[in-house]
Amino acid sequence: MFGFITRRVLQSIVVVLLVTVIVFILLHLLPGGPARAQLGPRATPQAVANFNHQMGYDRSVPVQYWNWLKELVTGNLGFSVKLNQSVLSLVGERLPKTLILTILSTLFALVVAIPLGVVQAVKRNHAMDYTITFWAFVFYATPPFFLGVVLIVVFSVYLPILPAEAPQSSSIGVILSQPAGLVLPVLTLALLTIAQFSRYMRSSVIENLAEDYVRTARSKGAGERVVLVHHVLRNSLIPVATLLGLSLPAIFSGALITEAVFNFPGMGELFWTAAQTQDYPIMLGITVLVGLATVTGSLLADLAYAALDPRVRFA
Repeated sequence: MFGFITRRVLQSIVVVLLVTVIVFILLHLLPGGPARAQLGPRATPQAVANFNHQMGYDRSVPVQYWNWLKELVTGNLGFSVKLNQSVLSLVGERLPKTLILTILSTLFALVVAIPLGVVQAVKRNHAMDYTITFWAFVFYATPPFFLGVVLIVVFSVYLPILPAEAPQSSSIGVILSQPAGLVLPVLTLALLTIAQFSRYMRSSVIENLAEDYVRTARSKGAGERVVLVHHVLRNSLIPVATLLGLSLPAIFSGALITEAVFNFPGMGELFWTAAQTQDYPIMLGITVLVGLATVTGSLLADLAYAALDPRVRFA
């Protein structure tokens, strides 16, 4: 098991380094450059040159990358001249709020999607299965920003029972003390995740119900509930655990979009503002964090798979 974890961690480090290289190069190829974004289009060539020299942008891209990578290893994500604040402190202020949406929506999605998938598998090709499948396809194909707008129109305009805006506060305690404002953002993210996870759970349960060990358990007199809970469910969760790890970055990215819809003061709003003002350090820092979340999600998926199925530890 230790060797398996070591291999996966080393692979993850290599992938993260490749992500940082690609993101760094792409951002530096954007037109305009950080100097014009910070100083404005009317800045004199001398002012632009002084700014580039001060920030190190006049050096070669490999040198810039190496200097930035050394700072990144120490936890320094750069400094936003526009906001006069370090990127790390900005992320530290916004990231917990984004994690609230991500964690709450993921937990809610799992609680709903797993039983839904089991019910669909048991009631395969019945009216309930077709109905759940129809709505799963609808939600899965709906962009998160559009789904958020639809929920606002329904529950804040036509049925004014929930606020259209998420809680506005820099305090996590204050945000959690206003659960009504979190319902629509969490529901927006959860519906998309439920649609995806329930489909995978359905397919996994159907596949396991056809296995020999299920027929053996039934031949020994085990009831359907015992077969499902004690035999099928554990094996059926293996692909779902893998999907969860791989989906965490997508859920996190969806949270960034959802925050813009509900005006939630999280990472999404920060990235959107940085993109509009071409604040390179913030865009680079957040993009790297999302890439790191992707690799971490993949690593967690591998570890979860190994915990549920020891055979993969020797792969």
